[in-house]
Amino acid sequence: MHPLFEKASGLTESIIGGAIEVHRDKGPGLIESIYEWCLQKELELRKLGCVSQKIVQINYKGFIREEPLRFDLLVEGCVLVEVKAVQQVLPIHKAQLLSYMKLLDIPVGLLINFHEMKLTDGVHRLILPGANQ
Repeated sequence: MHPLFEKASGLTESIIGGAIEVHRDKGPGLIESIYEWCLQKELELRKLGCVSQKIVQINYKGFIREEPLRFDLLVEGCVLVEVKAVQQVLPIHKAQLLSYMKLLDIPVGLLINFHEMKLTDGVHRLILPGANQ
């Protein structure tokens, strides 16, 4: 089991609750950057630490490169949140989140699409393969 899996699983309810609060206040139809900023502020109000960019080491066949990775929110170092405001969540959106989770070694990811009338219809929880075993 991933050492951060239990902590991450416990945080998802609070993160989703924060997203629901933002959606309740702002409604659907805005651009992603507004939801991302509001969600970050809501999570900070809930005393959860968030970062939105990190330098990561990319290893490829013995070559190493440092690269700034522009993800939406990393909460408490263990849940990666990707904010969307799209008509439909596509498989590539989930694939991108999973790729970021692999690069950062983050056990749990949340893809939250604010372009839904009921926000919970737009929440997708991803688990890094093997993280819960």
